[in-house]
Amino acid sequence: MTDDPQTRPNRLDLGRVFNEVPELYDRVRPGYPDELFADLGTITGMDRTSSVLEVGCGTGQATRTLATLGCSVTAVEPGAGMAALARQRLASFPDVDIDIEGATFEEWDDRGRRFDVLVAAQSWHWVDPSIGWQRAHDVLSPGGWMALLGHVVVRRPGEPEVYAETADLHERFCPGNPDWGHPPLEEEVRTTDEGWGLVDGPGGLFGPTIVRWYPTVQWFDGDGFADHLRSLSLFRRLDRDVREPLLDAISERIRSRMGDRASRRYLSVLRVGQRAE
Repeated sequence: MTDDPQTRPNRLDLGRVFNEVPELYDRVRPGYPDELFADLGTITGMDRTSSVLEVGCGTGQATRTLATLGCSVTAVEPGAGMAALARQRLASFPDVDIDIEGATFEEWDDRGRRFDVLVAAQSWHWVDPSIGWQRAHDVLSPGGWMALLGHVVVRRPGEPEVYAETADLHERFCPGNPDWGHPPLEEEVRTTDEGWGLVDGPGGLFGPTIVRWYPTVQWFDGDGFADHLRSLSLFRRLDRDVREPLLDAISERIRSRMGDRASRRYLSVLRVGQRAE
């Protein structure tokens, strides 16, 4: 998922595209470093007695780690396909409840429940900020914590990078797309260590944020990198007759120019703030 702000109609439409390819999404999207969850537990005091609400659990990638920590997890996922796969992946964890009522977080019925920690992994930018922040505050217990997990694609100077090798292909198949471009440099992203990132902030509903960065990398062959791009909203919203030839060409370029080995470098990020009273 991108972190670009979306209008409400676009946010809903783009959020649904992941439900089209849940197995692919689960296979190619990066997970989160163990250090991130260790820091999350240390900062929030989360332990086996904690109740956790996960907003937009997708196929349950982050949910699995939360479950291994022994927390009671309630996960909200509006996409039936994504939620069904999450339930399958999490069947061995009896304390995880996947809510697949088809409701977004904004519409979800909390039934009066209150939680110690709310976690949104690569999903909060799909929530309407005019509703979501207040709802998050309302469903958290006093002293509860809000945690946003995410990944920012980055590059390092002098390191081979796929877009640099394929920019001409992007322009050939989909010219003038304003979203095409090089990932930001890792050093530049590390300076954005305040607040809640690119999403609209919560005002006074939550205290100051604690921000931690974790460098991670995925390696793909050409076909694998194309599959990864197929899981991204930027490519999924292209017409199929544009997307598939473009991705085939990118895959071939990785094979012919990059030795069939390409990296996707990230800074995984944890942003945590405590509920204000």
